[in-house]
Amino acid sequence: MTVFGRVHMPSLGGATGWLNSDPLGPAELRGHLVLVNFWTLTCINWLRQEPYVRAWAQAYRDDGLIVIGVHTPEFSFEHEIDRVRQATKARAIDYPVVLDNDYEVWDAFDNHYWPALYFVDTEGIIRDQHFGEGRYEQSERVIQGLLGVERELVSVEGQGVEKAADWDHLRTPETYLGYARSDQSASLRGEWTVRSENVVLDEAGGSIAYRFHARDANLVLSPGAHEPIPFRVLVDGEPPGPSHGVDVDEEGNGVLRDGRLYQLVREHEAVRQHTLEITFLEPGAEAYAFTFG
Repeated sequence: MTVFGRVHMPSLGGATGWLNSDPLGPAELRGHLVLVNFWTLTCINWLRQEPYVRAWAQAYRDDGLIVIGVHTPEFSFEHEIDRVRQATKARAIDYPVVLDNDYEVWDAFDNHYWPALYFVDTEGIIRDQHFGEGRYEQSERVIQGLLGVERELVSVEGQGVEKAADWDHLRTPETYLGYARSDQSASLRGEWTVRSENVVLDEAGGSIAYRFHARDANLVLSPGAHEPIPFRVLVDGEPPGPSHGVDVDEEGNGVLRDGRLYQLVREHEAVRQHTLEITFLEPGAEAYAFTFG
């Protein structure tokens, strides 16, 4: 367990809203172990961590654990409360969620990462922290130690986009498409407007091609203010077949209905370098970042 001295948990007073709970302050949290989890709905690292946080919230609730998710948006469309509400429902999150659209809670914790975990003891002192995926067994042992309980660890196996990455074969890093953070490795075909955080399709039939070396390939997308936008995915020029992700069928067909992370390819038979191409059949699609697993 990391030693921090007596660093008190910062205030949650900068929240712009709450889901699943009335606002919680020192009076409501006093005497409870608190696990604060910073997340944003399109973050693949958080999506793969969330099954563990969800399991801990359920397993240790009666022992005095309160999990608080702090949703601090990375992309502009993630500020919309309905999208956050939809994400909490999709992930079966029933613990309190702080909406941190103004980054005040993020700044109060001096946080810099999605996801981030802060372990706060019953006196309101931060006793441990962890950034990114992994370290699940140690984190659960921290929870048990601070609660004064000892039992078998929870069994967790993520499914779909929550499945752990194939770290032994993953070679391709997260890749942003907007000019502020782009490395220009993705190929755009058709009429696109390149913005700071995304690219926006101006005419139907535009596509994005990208070479990747991973088991899973995901793309953060939003239809913006448009109606649902159909799209099609090809891998090495062919439909993905049994390697299709959860958001497309074997022929590679999918529909962009809301802003989130879309899994396009999953568990390809040969984890080696491939070319993914996604074509949008209507204008208006907004693409933000590729992530891989």
